[in-house]
Amino acid sequence: MTTSAQTQRLSTLLDTHMRPLLAEKRVPAVAVAAIRGQQEAVRAVGFQRRGLPDLVDPYTTFETGSVTKTFTALLLAEMVANGDVDYNDPIDTYLPPYARPRRGERPITLLNLATHTAGLSRLPRNLFPGAVTHWLSDPYARYSRDDLHRATARVRPLPAAPPPPRYSTFGIGLLGQLLADAAGTSYPELLAERITGRLGMDDSGAPPAIAAATRSATGHRRGRPVSPWHFDALAGAGAARSTANDLLIYLRAHLRPEMIKPPLADALRAVRVPHRPMAGRAGAAGTSMCLVWNHRVIGEQTLLWHTGGTGGFTAFIGFSPSADAAVAVLANATPTSRQPTVRTARRLFHAVLFPDGYSPR
Repeated sequence: MTTSAQTQRLSTLLDTHMRPLLAEKRVPAVAVAAIRGQQEAVRAVGFQRRGLPDLVDPYTTFETGSVTKTFTALLLAEMVANGDVDYNDPIDTYLPPYARPRRGERPITLLNLATHTAGLSRLPRNLFPGAVTHWLSDPYARYSRDDLHRATARVRPLPAAPPPPRYSTFGIGLLGQLLADAAGTSYPELLAERITGRLGMDDSGAPPAIAAATRSATGHRRGRPVSPWHFDALAGAGAARSTANDLLIYLRAHLRPEMIKPPLADALRAVRVPHRPMAGRAGAAGTSMCLVWNHRVIGEQTLLWHTGGTGGFTAFIGFSPSADAAVAVLANATPTSRQPTVRTARRLFHAVLFPDGYSPR
């Protein structure tokens, strides 16, 4: 089979998985990128906004939600490789005295935050009073650095035995803010300087440090257009926006860090190393936590992935160093129980990884 034929086969595979999504009345557009060895394909189908004629393309910007957390993990690894911070630094190092958690048998470290082992709740409790009336429209926009500091001051100390990973938007949002504070800048500027700028992801970033997108998709919830989400102190947990073309660049870098200059190359290797097995929730068996990324071995292949969602968008990214394969899926429809974007993305990921039809349990 020729290389061009293999690439066409990959493009056809993307189309096969995208088209059923567009048949869903609540999913106006889907953009997909995939890598399988030396073959790469990017496809985008649908409308920037339902009811309008503007079509999406590989350069259309989508909100990525919690996929942002993978960028924050990479920032941590890059700053460690560069000597700016250390994984074992207590978070107290980067907090003002009034915001430091109560001391326990051991301090909460930057690594604890990145591996979801800091014992933090999913969201800071003091987020809810200001967010409840905007929960579906823009819940994080009013959560300030002062609010975050008040929340960290009330964090419970860690016990001697490290807790198992427990997913925490609070923790990764805090990590992003601490890294920005350590660098003396804002999270959006730090992301642009250390990651998206160096990788050439020209249409990606966290507002306001992102070029004005000329082809920005409108989010949808239950088929109706919704306004964008905004982030302040928790930007590191969900503020990044990206395109299918840029996520192809991002995933290619994760697959082939040897093509990237250090210290970012070292960081790209570091984020894929598993730290702790997951426990305590359905479907966690066999899954470990890397720096933010979920990690699992299926057959002979290593899989790393993360999902994301906002009030109007859904995102999925995954890669396999052993298979030299990766997938990114973006949709301008919010994740709901009836919205199949993530399920479709997982099926596509497995189809790209296992072209001969291996069916994981």
